[in-house]
Amino acid sequence: MEIFSNFPIWAALSAIVFAQFIKIPIKFLVTKQFTPSIAFSTGGMPSSHSAAVTALTTAIGIVEGLSSSMFAISAIFSVITMYDASGVRRHAGRHAVVLNKLIDDLQLFFEHAKDWNRKQDYEKRQELKELLGHEPSEVFFGGLTGILVALVLYPLF
Repeated sequence: MEIFSNFPIWAALSAIVFAQFIKIPIKFLVTKQFTPSIAFSTGGMPSSHSAAVTALTTAIGIVEGLSSSMFAISAIFSVITMYDASGVRRHAGRHAVVLNKLIDDLQLFFEHAKDWNRKQDYEKRQELKELLGHEPSEVFFGGLTGILVALVLYPLF
């Protein structure tokens, strides 16, 4: 099967897996908290989105050449993805923090309000995910991770 010899796909997938699992020891070194579940969540250091797209772009550059149309498409795709990871998604996470706090404050108010018939409707809620995007440094190191993964894997193909 040709897909098993497709270096750009393997580079991108390997970069995602590596970036996700390296988050566990990085978080432990920084916070002294062992949190294996971070490998299956969004956000954190390094950005697996950035690692994936830069590994893909690097691999395409190696295979197709830096002057190819495929490399150009992949490079632009990478820039857009990395911008989104550090911009729009990060701000959505900040909004989630504010909304979660607002809902907590409202619930506290409802607990003290008398004769509130629908209070129970507000007691059980699911918090919004706050860790959606990345800080610029997480995107930068995710990008470096992707490039390094692609360069290390290339001799294996």
